[in-house]
Amino acid sequence: MSTETNKAIVRRVFNELVNNGNLGAAAEFIGPNYVNHNIPVPATGLEAFKMAVMMFRTAFPDIAVVLEDVVAEGDKVVTRGYFTGTHQGDFNGIPATGRSIKAAYIDVWRIENGKAAENWVQLDMMGILQQLGAIPTPAQP
Repeated sequence: MSTETNKAIVRRVFNELVNNGNLGAAAEFIGPNYVNHNIPVPATGLEAFKMAVMMFRTAFPDIAVVLEDVVAEGDKVVTRGYFTGTHQGDFNGIPATGRSIKAAYIDVWRIENGKAAENWVQLDMMGILQQLGAIPTPAQP
């Protein structure tokens, strides 16, 4: 597949599956043996992807991922951006706070046969926890 096709697949993963919550279409974009190397969930394959998305959509029902950069080479697609959302449900044991957050991320996707096969995510968890009030924000000098 071309790098432009691979980039389009990843854009659709974020727009249709994460932002719109249309997980019924997940099998169209996510391979059956999909692995997310950084977000642990008690499942594998397509179900692992759905669980990871639902973890965020449950905590932040109005989640909106904004892609600032999408770069591809070969079978890899890298995105850089952020997501916003309002904390309205449990997130990693933190009860809803009603706070709005903005969290930066960078991730790498490997595309195989037109579907996401692997994903590595680096998410600003420290920033999320600070914005939720779970850990203190350092004082400014």
